[in-house]
Amino acid sequence: MEQEIKRNIPRDLFLHLLAVVALYWSSISFTTLLWQFINYFFQDSLSPFYYESFAGYIRFAVSSLFIVFPVFIFTSWFLNKIYKKESEVRESKIRKWLIYFTLFVASLVIIGDLITVINIFLGGEIAIKFVLKSLAVLLVAGVIFGYYLDDVRRQTPTPLAKYFAWVSSALIVIVIVASFFIIGSPTTAKLMQIDQQRVNDLSSIQYQIVNYWQAKEKLPATLADLTDAISGFTAPTDPETKANYEYIIVDAEKLSFQLCATFSKESKSGQAEASYYYGNATSQVWSHTVGRVCFDRTIDKDLYPVNTKKAESQIVK
Repeated sequence: MEQEIKRNIPRDLFLHLLAVVALYWSSISFTTLLWQFINYFFQDSLSPFYYESFAGYIRFAVSSLFIVFPVFIFTSWFLNKIYKKESEVRESKIRKWLIYFTLFVASLVIIGDLITVINIFLGGEIAIKFVLKSLAVLLVAGVIFGYYLDDVRRQTPTPLAKYFAWVSSALIVIVIVASFFIIGSPTTAKLMQIDQQRVNDLSSIQYQIVNYWQAKEKLPATLADLTDAISGFTAPTDPETKANYEYIIVDAEKLSFQLCATFSKESKSGQAEASYYYGNATSQVWSHTVGRVCFDRTIDKDLYPVNTKKAESQIVK
């Protein structure tokens, strides 16, 4: 009882909670990276691939691992130093409860993962991508379960601790480096975001052109004709150069036109989609290469008929 009173219980609670939370966060981030790698290398038509969401998940997971995993390693190292000086801390109820809770969570994850795999398999819908994702979850949860089950049974720190730290650190470094090969450097990410804004701008302009045709039964002569003081629309300009986008009338009678922009990077699969959706006019793919690219568009009069009331009001004016 005397030893229990002398212990720094708030310190022990803080360190053990920090270690467990950092472990959970690191595990989820690592698994997220594995899942996104699987999504990237095993794309299929049943699961549409959206590059922006994919890159966003990877960036957040990498950011988390950069910060949270070192916190887990440092906290674990610091706790092991305390264990050597104060052996009773290792046998404390705080530590045991948190470890057994971790084992409980890992068990539920493993059981749920296996049940899901078998259920999907019996339904005849098993796919390589799903199998790989399930194996990733099983691997991460299984390693955590095995390590802490061995550790909680010991009176002294497990000799596997150093190997666990080094191997897990190496794996995390590998997946972080691999992620940069897929999504590129921060500079590349910025250029791709600018290109995505260009796609969004062109999609917005395209919608306004279609709307102009439906209202006035003709194509606008220039992008300046799209300016509307009531709606507040003004044709956007290039986010980097601030230059106007190119609008070229190819055939006024056939309602054919081009929208052109200069892009910094080649679009990737699942990236060249407008982030903003404007009715039927935005279900377009905007795949592009590096440099000046023009997109050919022709308004289908059957799909986008003239708004008779608007057209008549324009004639009256």
